[in-house]
Amino acid sequence: MKKKLLSLVLIFAMVISIGACGGNNQSDSGKEKKLRDVTVILDYVPNTNHTGIYAAKELGYYEEQGLNVNVIEPTDGVTPTLIAAGKGEFGISYQEDVTYALAAEDPLPIKAIATIIQHNTSGFASYVDKNITSPKDFEGKTYSGWGSPGEEAVIHAVMEQSGADFTKLKMVTSDSLSYDMLKDDIDIIWMFWAWDGIGAKRQGIEVNYMELRELDPRLDYYTPVIIANNSTLEKDPEMVKAFLAATAKGYDYAMKNSNEAAEVLHKYADTYDLEMLKESQAYLAGKYSEDSDTWGLMKDSVWENYTDFMMENGLIEKKIPASDCYTNEFLSK
Repeated sequence: MKKKLLSLVLIFAMVISIGACGGNNQSDSGKEKKLRDVTVILDYVPNTNHTGIYAAKELGYYEEQGLNVNVIEPTDGVTPTLIAAGKGEFGISYQEDVTYALAAEDPLPIKAIATIIQHNTSGFASYVDKNITSPKDFEGKTYSGWGSPGEEAVIHAVMEQSGADFTKLKMVTSDSLSYDMLKDDIDIIWMFWAWDGIGAKRQGIEVNYMELRELDPRLDYYTPVIIANNSTLEKDPEMVKAFLAATAKGYDYAMKNSNEAAEVLHKYADTYDLEMLKESQAYLAGKYSEDSDTWGLMKDSVWENYTDFMMENGLIEKKIPASDCYTNEFLSK
């Protein structure tokens, strides 16, 4: 009887033990960290400027930081306005747009927190057979662009510096770009080499290319940049640091594995030719963190130089301090 009673006691103890273990497992499961939803609003459609973000998403770098990142295109406004309105935690924009936003009569509560590319890789392109190799050669030619005040100011400035007469350049606005246009009525366009330059080359259209930063050091501004609402920066600094840490890791991956990174981007933008993405990615791999030990790091001098340019050309009415425009405090150095 005692043996039977002892057996029952042992069985009961085992059941209690198993139940406790099961309870602990449920407790541990309940303690699993819930991912924080974060929205990133692009400046345009997905392209190789954004590869590091998609790499961080695809490879789980955001999840490692406790984030569930949703990347969307801007559909109902320009990105700085959407970020200011709280439609997303982070956005992709440009140095000039941040400056415009802060110099406005009703400034937007935004700030740049990282630059995606260290230097401005945009420039003026023309069909090689037209022999346009300097802004001096813009006289008597036709330029096609999007018609912004900043665009005209830049062209006017570089032509003036080369001794050319800006009034002798014909400027037209176009909603679409065809590289074949450069062979015909359009002589000059403003493009980013990583996308349009490589695109033209792949179509067999050779161009002369003049990088803006080579024409005027003040035009070596940050484009694109990652922006955030000031409220987000003030109220949720640890989340911002986590987002940038994962994003930096994504861009580091893109720098070291350009082909694989292009394949990651292709999953999210499969209408593009994969080989074109690979070529573009290979070019940008050396540009994301060019001459900087830290991806995303920005400098006062770059912000101040272009702000001075904007002031001199009447694009803004007041000078905005660099410290109001950007911060490096959320980057891991």
